[in-house]
Amino acid sequence: MKRKAIHLIYIATFVASSLQAQTYTLQSCLDEGLQNNYSLRITRNNEQTGKNNATLANAGALPTLDLSGSYRGAKDDTRQTLRDSGETIKTNGALDHTLNVGLNLNWTIFDGFNITAQYQRLKELERQGETDTRIALEDLIANITAEYYNYVQQKIRLKNFRYAVSLSKERLRIVEERYNIGNFSRLDYQQAKVDFNADSAQYMKQQELLHTSRIQLNELMAVPDVDQPFNTPDSVIDVRATLVFDELWNATLQTNASLLRASQNNTLAKLDYKKVVSRNYPYLRLNGGYGYTQYNYGDGTYRRMGDLGLNFGVTVGINLFDGNRRRERRNARIAIENARLQREQLELSLRADLSNLWQAYQNNLQMLNLERQNLISAKENHEIAMERYMLGNLSGIEMREAQKSLLDAEERILSAEYDTKMCEISLLQISGKVTDYLN
Repeated sequence: MKRKAIHLIYIATFVASSLQAQTYTLQSCLDEGLQNNYSLRITRNNEQTGKNNATLANAGALPTLDLSGSYRGAKDDTRQTLRDSGETIKTNGALDHTLNVGLNLNWTIFDGFNITAQYQRLKELERQGETDTRIALEDLIANITAEYYNYVQQKIRLKNFRYAVSLSKERLRIVEERYNIGNFSRLDYQQAKVDFNADSAQYMKQQELLHTSRIQLNELMAVPDVDQPFNTPDSVIDVRATLVFDELWNATLQTNASLLRASQNNTLAKLDYKKVVSRNYPYLRLNGGYGYTQYNYGDGTYRRMGDLGLNFGVTVGINLFDGNRRRERRNARIAIENARLQREQLELSLRADLSNLWQAYQNNLQMLNLERQNLISAKENHEIAMERYMLGNLSGIEMREAQKSLLDAEERILSAEYDTKMCEISLLQISGKVTDYLN
């Protein structure tokens, strides 16, 4: 009686929370996650940093203009002897000080294409920041979609376990009635009770797994209250069975974000080599300034003197030897080769992953069709077993076996649906099509 009361309280609480819970479709989960997820927001900020850095000024192509001022003072004791008369003049504590204010302009006009290479490198880093954001976005879409369908799977499994509890409860009721009138032994009654308790414990464990999945989905969406309850309108796992391998592979070669990033790394390595080679060329720099300098003397003929004027100059030079250029050039060539090899390795790895996932996808589709047929047979077997059990022509162990066969068939078809969906998500992510879930 106590167990029944607790069960009713739980059902009432669950129904009340469901009525207050928000409804989330896959689309709304993705929209919420793309707007609020912390990791994606950080990646977007890093992308903005890359855009801010991709300027001509940061590459060194623009002149620098400085406004500076300085003051220098000196207090000295001086002793001067005149050449003609030999007279010695002594001055103690003479204070000399100089005040300088001016504008200074420096501009590197040419430095062996180093500025050009640096600017191209900054623009490539900007594009790489966009690629990193795309990778983070696709990962988030895949993770939210996978967790959403995991939640649907756990919800369906909870429903199946609830049905198993109801079957065990009905069996326990039948056995208890017949035990009381002497048609069943105490062993039959105890076995039915054990099975009912086992199914109830499994049902309670499934509630925990459903709760964990809800927490993880809320965390991915960056919901402030990660324990927030919600409902999902999907009661089945929708499996897409129309994927084509050749289309997926061609899309991978053209749009896979990781391959794109590897190509960008190759471009960056070539630009680094260009920067090293630029040191073989001469450089041309302009400089100029405009300022005022005032001199104040503690002794001598003049007490104060001031200069106001413009100064300018041109510097042309070339670095003949620095001891590191050949080493850096060889290392830059190696970096280009490594970037090329890494891209080829990644392409081969993606081909292997796609082939493995495609095989698993095809197998799961076949298993899904087979398990759907098995489920029909398991339901028919359970109905026949229940009729025979009600008539007393079937033992409790045989009835339990028929019930278990039905639950196992439902579990296998649910696992096949979920595994197929996970393969589908991974295939679309590798081929750069995972954003299709946004539509």
